[in-house]
Amino acid sequence: MKTNYFQCGRFRFPMAAGQFRPLVMGILNVTPDSFSDGGQFHSIDMAMSHAEQMIADGVDIIDIGGESSRPGAQPLPLEEELRRVMPVIYALRDCGKPLSVDTYKPEVMREALHAGADMINDINGFRLEGALTAVNQSDCALCIMHMLKDPRTMQDSPEYRDVAQDVTLFLQERVSAMEEAGVDRNRICVDPGFGFGKTVEHNLALLRNLERMSEETGVPVLAGVSRKSMIGAITGRPLEQRLAGSLAAALAAIAHGAAIVRVHDVAETVDALKVWMAVEQSKQG
Repeated sequence: MKTNYFQCGRFRFPMAAGQFRPLVMGILNVTPDSFSDGGQFHSIDMAMSHAEQMIADGVDIIDIGGESSRPGAQPLPLEEELRRVMPVIYALRDCGKPLSVDTYKPEVMREALHAGADMINDINGFRLEGALTAVNQSDCALCIMHMLKDPRTMQDSPEYRDVAQDVTLFLQERVSAMEEAGVDRNRICVDPGFGFGKTVEHNLALLRNLERMSEETGVPVLAGVSRKSMIGAITGRPLEQRLAGSLAAALAAIAHGAAIVRVHDVAETVDALKVWMAVEQSKQG
């Protein structure tokens, strides 16, 4: 990993050897239709309560999403997305943790940054016209994700020549485009987009190659595998019984080079990572 730190708006996380520890990004969906927790935190009071619990549980970054990106999801009108996410950003901006906003719309990016967001997490890799200019002059962190096609069609028989190589090349190109637009590399992380136009076999290949992805892009890798269909396919468990599988996937991602894991179950993931880190540190002793 070439970057020594990850600049996340008002916050800075060390990434250099000897200082680095894996970061836990907690998911806060303010949507009625997300695949895992849709509707649970739709009201501002419920969203605040869940965010406060994540903070108590040790979350590093809170990722606020107003539009579902589950397979088959339909696009959400701009005004409705703003109506969902903006009150939450304003309510949480002084909570002491970086706020990430999960959006691909430049208008939402601008409004979120103006309100105090520290990170933009874009499933479309900042490819929409106006996305780069909405973020390049700020100090917010930027997560570039790979997605095949769009949420409506991404799982329709996805194919790659070599999934790890293809996804890494895409992410390298987007990192270069962002640097050319004036974005400091220390603000960038990349996400291979588990489940976004990938089969289980594709996802497993990507998991095995996260360290290579980080080395070749020169930035930290974020992995979001929590509760996803690949966990269900491997374990045979329904959505509400995927905690153990999700923890195993998070640890596998960290062990293979991820710097950040995006999860629903913050307390359990934080505990699992504490044990994993204790084992790793004991090797050095």
